[in-house]
Amino acid sequence: MTAPLSVLPHDEVVIDHGRMTPLGARLLDHGIRAMNHCTGPHKDQAFTGLEAGNVVELGAGGGSNLDWLAQGTRLYAVEPNRTMHDPLRERCSRAGIEVVVLPVSAEALPLPDACVDEVICSLVLCTVPDAEAALAEVVRVLRPGGRFRFVEHVAAPAGSLRGRVQSALRRPWGALAGGCDPHRDTLARIEAAGFTTVRARRGLLRHSPVWPVNTVIWGTAQR
Repeated sequence: MTAPLSVLPHDEVVIDHGRMTPLGARLLDHGIRAMNHCTGPHKDQAFTGLEAGNVVELGAGGGSNLDWLAQGTRLYAVEPNRTMHDPLRERCSRAGIEVVVLPVSAEALPLPDACVDEVICSLVLCTVPDAEAALAEVVRVLRPGGRFRFVEHVAAPAGSLRGRVQSALRRPWGALAGGCDPHRDTLARIEAAGFTTVRARRGLLRHSPVWPVNTVIWGTAQR
């Protein structure tokens, strides 16, 4: 079995929205199913092939990506939102996934250099205040040859109607959606982060009613 990672001393960055109520848990379950209905085909392409071992996930939330992890995986779940911790632990237990919850920001991972083969994230980098710093941390903790797997919604093409709407909605959308920037060029940031290769595709989320943020990228970047 893969040896556990050494978690370095760290300061917690905790967002506390209070206790998760039974109604909140049901809504979270419905939200995860609905989001995976939209993103599932993209996750199938980006996350397929993940093997059991140590996997770091940025913004693990309530566990929307557990279906793509192999049983026996040890998940290092970067998640500052305390409300998500218990639901995430419960889902991991049911899925046969050992979880280590890291209540820290993605910009400062409490892990050694070159310690892991896989880092994943989905619909997260739009909310990270300093996405460049978070990606630098991904590059740092990946071993040479390790992979960063991602599914992210991104800015629509420049000059498009959707792009203009995204730009206009940046401030109110961010206030309503946990700091999400609907017009962020995340792919350019990934390409500039220092990976040896980046393979990504662009498209639209299927069956999503949220028109302004339907533009997505998915793929892998290799250290």
